[in-house]
Amino acid sequence: MSGRVTLELRGAEAHITIDHPEARNAMSQEMFEELIAHCDRLDAMDEVRVVVLRGAGNNFVAGGDIGQFRSFASGEDGLAYEKRTERGIGRLERLGKPTVAVIDGYAVGGGMILASVCDLRLCSEEARFGLPIARTLGNVPSIRNLARISALLGVAQTKQLVMTARLLSAAEALELGLATEVVPAERLEGRVDELCRTISSHAPLTMRAAKEALRRLSFEDLPDASDLTREVYGSRDFHEGVAAFFEKRRPVWQGR
Repeated sequence: MSGRVTLELRGAEAHITIDHPEARNAMSQEMFEELIAHCDRLDAMDEVRVVVLRGAGNNFVAGGDIGQFRSFASGEDGLAYEKRTERGIGRLERLGKPTVAVIDGYAVGGGMILASVCDLRLCSEEARFGLPIARTLGNVPSIRNLARISALLGVAQTKQLVMTARLLSAAEALELGLATEVVPAERLEGRVDELCRTISSHAPLTMRAAKEALRRLSFEDLPDASDLTREVYGSRDFHEGVAAFFEKRRPVWQGR
């Protein structure tokens, strides 16, 4: 799987781009490692006051590299995958700068999680959010990722999103608190510039301390759920979901 994550510095702004448009910017493990390296670099740069995350082309991020799932032999592979992915998601979340996700098109699966760990989510009217895995692959979000989404949507709405597997429009995401702002596509870049100027003028220590304190609140006493992850990734249904994805057919679920 090709693709890359690029970093561009523009004075007090840093712009990270998930660049794999032919796959709707789906993330490989190598791309997560590039994201981690960029975050490490940015945390050492006092002159950077705000970080913008976006996808190349007309989408944000449509999940992860599904090809790697074909080699999974047991639930332990699923646990290892979630740990690897968490390294990238968690590093972005811990970045000591305000982060703005700019979302145009699909932010689904892992893409929705990446957007959720950014501090602000600025969307075009074409943005779409969702966790459609109950309809597609038959895997399961980690407990940390479910905690992230439920912190924004609440438990009831998170359940509905997972169980119906439907996508939220930008207007619905705004109403539920997932999107922080929605603007017409032609105004998106201008609004990004305006928002970055505003954030860059504010006290960096205040913003860093506040976002870290809120991050700690979100994960206080989070229970272990490795048994659930192991069960799902080790199931026949998960392997059926992956096979159906590549064979371009609907999965036949058996509940085991």
